[in-house]
Amino acid sequence: MQTRNPIMDDISRMMQGAAGMAQAANDEAKALFRSGLERVVADMDLVKREEFEAMKTLARNALEKVEALERRVAELEGDKGGDTADRRS
Repeated sequence: MQTRNPIMDDISRMMQGAAGMAQAANDEAKALFRSGLERVVADMDLVKREEFEAMKTLARNALEKVEALERRVAELEGDKGGDTADRRS
């Protein structure tokens, strides 16, 4: 009695080869899609997250300085009384 069937062994090897080829095709398709997507994103000229966060910090600091200067101007105008309103006319 034969325990190994050569036809089944051949079919098994073919299936393993087909599975390997399918996996390689899958990997190739993913790489192709990823490179195409990266090219599209690069063409869109999108800002990187780090650059966005840096600009957000700069804007926040500038806004804080502007608010401090506005308070200072209001304080100085308050010290002079109504003189500045008369000069604007």
